[in-house]
Amino acid sequence: MTEATTEKPKSNARFLLGLVALFLGELRDGLTMINMQSAFLIVSKHYSEKQAGVLFFVFGMSQFLFQTPAGYIMDYTDRKVHWLGLASVVTTLLTLLTATTAKDYGENLGFMVFVKFIQGAITALIPPGLNSITQGIVGSVGMTRQVSKNEMRNHFGTAIIVLTGSLIAFFTYPDIGTLFVVSPIACAGVIWFLFKIRPEDIDHDAARGLKLTSDTPDDGKSMVSAQYKLTGPDGGAKLDNTPSFNFGSGETATNEVETPDAAPHAATPFDVLRDGTLLTFIVIVFLFHTSNGTVLPLVMQTLAIGEGRTGILMSGLCIIVAQVFMVGSAKVCGDYSGKWGRKSLFLIGLFSVPVRCLILYVLTGVKNAMEETSTFLSVVILSTQILDGVGAGVFGTMYILVTSDISGGTGRFSLTLGLTTAAMSIGGTVSGYLGQALAQDKGYQAAFMILGIMSMVPASAYLVFMPETLSSEEKEGSVQMSKIDEAAENEEDDKVKTAPIV
Repeated sequence: MTEATTEKPKSNARFLLGLVALFLGELRDGLTMINMQSAFLIVSKHYSEKQAGVLFFVFGMSQFLFQTPAGYIMDYTDRKVHWLGLASVVTTLLTLLTATTAKDYGENLGFMVFVKFIQGAITALIPPGLNSITQGIVGSVGMTRQVSKNEMRNHFGTAIIVLTGSLIAFFTYPDIGTLFVVSPIACAGVIWFLFKIRPEDIDHDAARGLKLTSDTPDDGKSMVSAQYKLTGPDGGAKLDNTPSFNFGSGETATNEVETPDAAPHAATPFDVLRDGTLLTFIVIVFLFHTSNGTVLPLVMQTLAIGEGRTGILMSGLCIIVAQVFMVGSAKVCGDYSGKWGRKSLFLIGLFSVPVRCLILYVLTGVKNAMEETSTFLSVVILSTQILDGVGAGVFGTMYILVTSDISGGTGRFSLTLGLTTAAMSIGGTVSGYLGQALAQDKGYQAAFMILGIMSMVPASAYLVFMPETLSSEEKEGSVQMSKIDEAAENEEDDKVKTAPIV
């Protein structure tokens, strides 16, 4: 096959991957309109905060239980596209079932709990599915820029869909269940573009983390296919697990590149779990989501409860503002994490949460002292979502990249991502119930104060205990891929400028 004939398929695969990520914004992390569902149940179906908390506690627990098995499946299957498509369709159907069957005051709470348990299990396939397909197309060295692009499109897609849903809710208030019509529209987009990706464009060894690069054609310009040197007892790559205060791109990872003569093989799950860096990162991910996961729903409820249709619109804008700034955060991570390393950018995201909670603590106190909430105060509370865009935007991109760094050479990328995402799910689950219970029992102001104090723990732990995970080979590869992508983008811009006007 000539270079001319191999160039187009791989370019098309990356293009289609971006469109899949755009429509997956509504299904992102398996949380299908999850915060909008919470607002819908409390405002339109008169659920209490604790009832909503119980419902999504079960959802998160189910995700936690099935996340690691889902990653294990994605490491072994060569039908990743079909698994991701199935998960997208089923979770959309379950979202519609929630909107159409939920009864007032939680009369059928048991059935809703069952629906959320099934939905949590199905959606566990989404994060490892999308990211293993991504790594299979671009390889580990291409993950920095591609994950950034995926995240940007995810957030942009979420903003568009939530804006549409919020406007529908505004005009149909108080019966706002019709807003969930956006779910099947987004799912149709996912399926349409996902199944246009050719199976041969996915290198399954690269997807599993056995190789730095993908063997599938990459515009004729890709690096020579390389493999990690497998240094563990069962082929598992080793990392320097000593605490690090190095914020830059160091030599922490010892995954070296060797000739393709040595046949790579996957590490055992036990070897993966013996990695001290991974275990430290899992704990940090759990603690971060325990403190941060419930902040957005609490802000949305602060703006929505008792404020009528305007409150519902402001509640939806919380997500939109955050998602817009997440696009910028993802781009910064993509442009600079391959040059500066992962740690410094990750710390910015982690420390943004306690700052945000402190501001919300003050603003909620002002709101409580007022008989009627002014529009100006609502807008100021809404503006705190900029910090959510920084924190969640950085975290959403960087946790995938750090997981890819840690799993390099093990052949267990999806399993490792399943472990870190499971920690994220259980943290968000605990956070969901804890935050709603605090809000109901102690008030929203006290809830923000407690969550802010809790969020200092993972940020400090990452500062002290986590090493820099970007290896020298991946850094060099990321820089080369950045130059290739920038050259390709400039070439496309030149073609547009010189194209004749018809």
